[in-house]
Amino acid sequence: MRCWTLGAVAVLISGCSTLQGKPEHLIGLWGGPHAAVEFQGGLADVQFDCAAGTIDEPIVPGPDGKFLAKGTYRTGATGPIRVGQIFRNQPARYSGAVVKNAMTLSVMLEDGTTLGPFSLMEGTPPQLTRCL
Repeated sequence: MRCWTLGAVAVLISGCSTLQGKPEHLIGLWGGPHAAVEFQGGLADVQFDCAAGTIDEPIVPGPDGKFLAKGTYRTGATGPIRVGQIFRNQPARYSGAVVKNAMTLSVMLEDGTTLGPFSLMEGTPPQLTRCL
Protein backbone atom coordinates (compact mmCIF):
# COMPACT_ATOMS: atom_id res chain seq x y z
CA MET A 1 0.00 0.00 0.00
CA ARG A 2 2.80 2.38 0.89
CA CYS A 3 4.45 1.84 -2.55
CA TRP A 4 1.19 2.79 -4.26
CA THR A 5 0.91 5.96 -2.21
CA LEU A 6 4.50 7.00 -3.02
CA GLY A 7 3.93 6.21 -6.70
CA ALA A 8 0.74 8.28 -6.81
CA VAL A 9 2.47 11.23 -5.12
CA ALA A 10 5.37 11.03 -7.61
CA VAL A 11 2.95 11.07 -10.56
CA LEU A 12 1.06 14.06 -9.14
CA ILE A 13 4.25 16.00 -8.48
CA SER A 14 5.62 15.33 -11.97
CA GLY A 15 2.31 16.45 -13.48
CA CYS A 16 2.43 19.71 -11.54
CA SER A 17 5.93 20.52 -12.70
CA THR A 18 4.89 20.27 -16.36
CA LEU A 19 1.99 22.65 -15.76
CA GLN A 20 4.36 25.23 -14.31
CA GLY A 21 6.80 25.05 -17.24
CA LYS A 22 6.91 27.38 -20.23
CA PRO A 23 4.88 26.22 -23.28
CA GLU A 24 6.88 24.71 -26.13
CA HIS A 25 5.31 27.01 -28.73
CA LEU A 26 5.83 30.77 -28.92
CA ILE A 27 3.41 33.04 -27.06
CA GLY A 28 2.76 36.75 -26.59
CA LEU A 29 3.50 39.89 -28.58
CA TRP A 30 6.68 40.22 -30.65
CA GLY A 31 7.23 43.61 -32.27
CA GLY A 32 9.78 45.71 -34.08
CA PRO A 33 10.23 48.01 -37.06
CA HIS A 34 7.63 47.29 -39.77
CA ALA A 35 6.24 44.04 -38.26
CA ALA A 36 4.39 42.52 -35.31
CA VAL A 37 3.34 38.99 -34.39
CA GLU A 38 0.83 38.23 -31.66
CA PHE A 39 0.64 34.57 -30.64
CA GLN A 40 -2.47 33.23 -28.94
CA GLY A 41 -2.97 29.53 -28.34
CA GLY A 42 -0.07 28.71 -30.64
CA LEU A 43 -1.51 30.50 -33.68
CA ALA A 44 -0.70 34.09 -34.59
CA ASP A 45 -1.89 37.28 -36.24
CA VAL A 46 0.84 39.09 -38.16
CA GLN A 47 0.85 42.79 -39.09
CA PHE A 48 3.15 44.64 -41.44
CA ASP A 49 3.20 48.28 -42.57
CA CYS A 50 0.80 47.69 -45.48
CA ALA A 51 -0.21 44.06 -45.08
CA ALA A 52 -1.38 41.44 -42.63
CA GLY A 53 -1.34 37.69 -42.28
CA THR A 54 -1.76 34.68 -40.07
CA ILE A 55 0.45 31.89 -38.83
CA ASP A 56 -1.78 28.85 -38.89
CA GLU A 57 0.23 26.36 -36.84
CA PRO A 58 2.13 26.60 -33.56
CA ILE A 59 5.75 27.70 -33.87
CA VAL A 60 8.03 25.44 -31.87
CA PRO A 61 11.64 26.54 -32.45
CA GLY A 62 14.16 23.75 -32.89
CA PRO A 63 17.27 23.33 -30.71
CA ASP A 64 19.05 25.92 -32.88
CA GLY A 65 16.11 28.35 -32.54
CA LYS A 66 15.00 28.02 -36.18
CA PHE A 67 11.37 27.57 -37.20
CA LEU A 68 9.14 27.20 -40.28
CA ALA A 69 5.34 27.51 -40.29
CA LYS A 70 2.47 27.74 -42.79
CA GLY A 71 0.17 30.71 -42.89
CA THR A 72 -1.40 33.38 -45.06
CA TYR A 73 -0.41 36.84 -46.29
CA ARG A 74 -2.78 39.61 -47.41
CA THR A 75 -1.60 42.81 -49.08
CA GLY A 76 -3.43 46.03 -48.30
CA ALA A 77 -3.97 48.20 -45.29
CA THR A 78 -4.06 46.56 -41.87
CA GLY A 79 -6.83 47.38 -39.43
CA PRO A 80 -10.50 47.78 -40.28
CA ILE A 81 -11.52 46.87 -43.82
CA ARG A 82 -13.74 49.34 -45.64
CA VAL A 83 -16.89 48.17 -47.38
CA GLY A 84 -16.00 47.13 -50.91
CA GLN A 85 -12.27 46.66 -50.29
CA ILE A 86 -10.89 43.43 -51.70
CA PHE A 87 -7.47 42.13 -50.75
CA ARG A 88 -5.60 39.19 -52.22
CA ASN A 89 -5.05 36.51 -49.60
CA GLN A 90 -2.33 33.99 -50.46
CA PRO A 91 -0.53 31.08 -48.80
CA ALA A 92 2.77 31.97 -47.16
CA ARG A 93 5.60 30.31 -45.25
CA TYR A 94 6.96 32.08 -42.19
CA SER A 95 10.51 31.23 -41.22
CA GLY A 96 13.16 32.57 -38.91
CA ALA A 97 14.94 31.99 -35.65
CA VAL A 98 14.47 32.84 -31.99
CA VAL A 99 17.42 33.53 -29.71
CA LYS A 100 16.37 34.37 -26.15
CA ASN A 101 13.80 37.19 -26.59
CA ALA A 102 14.82 38.19 -30.16
CA MET A 103 13.27 36.86 -33.36
CA THR A 104 14.16 37.21 -37.01
CA LEU A 105 11.16 36.65 -39.27
CA SER A 106 10.94 36.22 -43.05
CA VAL A 107 7.91 35.52 -45.23
CA MET A 108 7.98 33.57 -48.50
CA LEU A 109 4.91 34.06 -50.68
CA GLU A 110 3.59 31.44 -53.11
CA ASP A 111 5.03 33.38 -56.10
CA GLY A 112 8.55 33.12 -54.59
CA THR A 113 8.70 36.69 -53.27
CA THR A 114 10.53 36.93 -49.94
CA LEU A 115 9.77 39.67 -47.41
CA GLY A 116 12.12 40.48 -44.56
CA PRO A 117 13.98 39.62 -42.55
CA PHE A 118 12.25 41.56 -39.80
CA SER A 119 13.83 41.92 -36.34
CA LEU A 120 11.33 41.50 -33.49
CA MET A 121 11.64 41.54 -29.70
CA GLU A 122 9.37 39.71 -27.28
CA GLY A 123 7.03 42.05 -25.40
CA THR A 124 7.94 45.06 -27.55
CA PRO A 125 5.26 47.14 -29.32
CA PRO A 126 5.65 47.27 -33.10
CA GLN A 127 6.62 50.38 -35.05
CA LEU A 128 4.24 50.19 -38.01
CA THR A 129 3.65 52.77 -40.72
CA ARG A 130 -0.01 52.50 -41.62
CA CYS A 131 -1.15 52.70 -45.23
CA LEU A 132 -4.22 54.66 -46.29
